[in-house]
Amino acid sequence: MRAIAPEVFAAFLLALAGCHSPQARTSAAATVSAEPTVHTYRTIGGAALRAYVFEPTGNVRNPAPAILLFHGGGWVAGSPDWVFPAAKRFAALGYVAIPVQYRLASDNVSPVDAFADACAAFQWARRESAALHVVRTHIAAYGVSAGGHLAALTATVGCGVSEGAYGVGGPDALVLWSPAVDVGADGHFKRLLGARAQVADYSPVEHLRSRMPPASIVQGDKDNLTPLTGARRFCDGVLASGSRCELAVYPGVGHLLTRNLANQEDNFDPDPLARDDGIARQLAFLQNLWR
Repeated sequence: MRAIAPEVFAAFLLALAGCHSPQARTSAAATVSAEPTVHTYRTIGGAALRAYVFEPTGNVRNPAPAILLFHGGGWVAGSPDWVFPAAKRFAALGYVAIPVQYRLASDNVSPVDAFADACAAFQWARRESAALHVVRTHIAAYGVSAGGHLAALTATVGCGVSEGAYGVGGPDALVLWSPAVDVGADGHFKRLLGARAQVADYSPVEHLRSRMPPASIVQGDKDNLTPLTGARRFCDGVLASGSRCELAVYPGVGHLLTRNLANQEDNFDPDPLARDDGIARQLAFLQNLWR
């Protein structure tokens, strides 16, 4: 997956946020605050990494399931507010929704560090589950593009601790949007890793486990940044583990469901019908996970 200009990716997310998507069935009406509460989930190298908590109120479960959200941006750009609109949708379902800040790749930082941050965020959420009013074994992950890579890694490579319903310290369910789950041939990712690690060690499809969490994936069939072949292989692995995987494939659209197939990294034009349907499917997936 090539690097995506941050202003372009942000424009796509604004388009995604502004749509009037069909709503999943809800059994309880939740209200969501306009602004999240801000927590420090990790301090590393003197820098604080933040978690932004949107907590539902009203007629909702307490404790509630949670979902950690990881933005996209090619591992080099982006910020948690890019996924605030998605967090508000999930909180309206009754989830504690938590966009997560992670380190972006630079001269001294690689996606390996971002992966460590993602794992630390899950450990923090479980450690603070009582204060956050969260069920420790009902913590999902939402990831867009490169954020989908980080979310999927925490479920496959795992986080080195025996936590969560699947015992690897990562999520108990995956909600992925154009995810980079197969980076084996990704030259951009390889450059970001440099000499620090082998690409195969950080490619989620190479580490599918015999017991995987349920997953929902939205994917365009013309995606040339995070190709459909990777999403299919990943979903097949989830199904082979005996778990559930819902792969929604939208014909004629590319990365992040763009209609602009000639340039899938600099000029997003998401198909509104595909976008709305993808959002609705993932809301329904989450609504029916832990009844």
